[in-house]
Amino acid sequence: MNSYDSLKKNRDFQNVYKNGKSKANKYLVMYVLENQLDSNRLGISVSKKVGNSVIRHHLTRLIRESYRLNKEMFNSGLDIVVIARESAKDRKYKEIESALLHLGKINGILNEKSM
Repeated sequence: MNSYDSLKKNRDFQNVYKNGKSKANKYLVMYVLENQLDSNRLGISVSKKVGNSVIRHHLTRLIRESYRLNKEMFNSGLDIVVIARESAKDRKYKEIESALLHLGKINGILNEKSM
């Protein structure tokens, strides 16, 4: 993932939280906001409630990899913030990937041709 593909600044996250729309499922919460760019920017948040730093970083890597391998399925020009829920901590890659794609579908941000 290139540095331009991710949200890093707190103000960017706060803007997506305040102005974006959100949907959730059992493992993840997704906020989506249009960004007037040609590419998507992904932000990932995993709270300390989920687990220690090893667990949090593992979950972050699973979410990032799920997005990276499926990013051609998502529409362009979006800021996407994914928040991991506590129930996601013991999940395998396929379950996280499925949850991410499910949220993309219910948010209406997946390309029709990829579905």
